[in-house]
Amino acid sequence: FNRIINKYPSYKNLDYAYYMLSMNYYEQIKNETLDGSYNTLALNNFNQLINRFPESKYASDSYQKIILIKENIAAKHMSIGLFYLKRNKFEAAMNRFKKIIDNHSKSKFTPEALYRLVEIYYSLGMLEDAKKTASVIGHNYPKSKWYEYSYYLVNEKKKNSKNLKFLQKI
Repeated sequence: FNRIINKYPSYKNLDYAYYMLSMNYYEQIKNETLDGSYNTLALNNFNQLINRFPESKYASDSYQKIILIKENIAAKHMSIGLFYLKRNKFEAAMNRFKKIIDNHSKSKFTPEALYRLVEIYYSLGMLEDAKKTASVIGHNYPKSKWYEYSYYLVNEKKKNSKNLKFLQKI
């Protein structure tokens, strides 16, 4: 498909060539725990298709695939962030969770990433930052279980080890 795109740039079905090239990369995405190179290649090629051929019959499917790819990328960041968090590498974990919040704000992982920041701030004794982040969860995701967990963590008056162990398992 790359040869077709490069050799025949005015081909009447060039949008199909871009779509098939994108789909080849997309089909090689297995899960978020593997190397993300196919995520990037598929995302770039789907974006190329949409930018060059916005009226193509493949554009709407490309938009849907882009959403799934971005979700997969967010899942990768969440997985890595949790890896660091379990090893008490708070700065590295925070960086991953902030990537989700900044770059994938519409992802289903955003409320959890915010909660994990609350957890880190709380662990570091940064109670004011923990409260601010918890209020962001409360404002944007009031019915989320992550808001409930953050509210419990920030507002609990009498801490006991049993409750903290419960939160760390989540």
